[in-house]
Amino acid sequence: METLNSHFHNWFGVLFFIVLYSVVLLFMPFYRKMDKKPHGTYLAFVIAFAIEMHGIPFSMWIISWIIGRNLPEGILWGHTLISYFGHFGMYISTALSIIALSMILNGWYNIYKKYWSKESGSGSLVTSGIYRYIRHPQYAGLLLLSLSMILNWATLSLLILYPVIIYMYVRLGKKEEQDMIKEFSNEYFRYMKSTKMFIPFIY
Repeated sequence: METLNSHFHNWFGVLFFIVLYSVVLLFMPFYRKMDKKPHGTYLAFVIAFAIEMHGIPFSMWIISWIIGRNLPEGILWGHTLISYFGHFGMYISTALSIIALSMILNGWYNIYKKYWSKESGSGSLVTSGIYRYIRHPQYAGLLLLSLSMILNWATLSLLILYPVIIYMYVRLGKKEEQDMIKEFSNEYFRYMKSTKMFIPFIY
């Protein structure tokens, strides 16, 4: 139990993980004022993750109070998958995080190099790199990164916020696509038919 308790009241760890997972917002496209709510919700998700993992286990306290006993590690507190897969469970979360960051950075590189560098005064439709497979790689990457956090250390707050984050970024993606249709018309329609929104070959 001493090893588990060493996770908590580590406020440097809380700050470190908040900064670490918040940095990805610098690589997100800023879409007018509509970006503020999804990004703010993601930031709340990150803060909840960091506090419950390294600060104070609120979820465990609440559940223990309600049911009158402590839940075993891995059920809404502690490393989510470690009880089932050992340390391989942590490797799953780490692998998803690496994939997510690769998606975000690849999307950022292609957008800022090929769409936002408007030497001619107008943007061009980006269909290269990861955009060959999905239309919103940065948002998809952020959702995958959030999922990796849940698989690492699931809590009540994360499970409540995750569906909200999904809804907000799907809504934001659809709003962006309406503007892309106005800007590129039939070219963007053809692109939409050949690629999925968030998950290659599926959705």
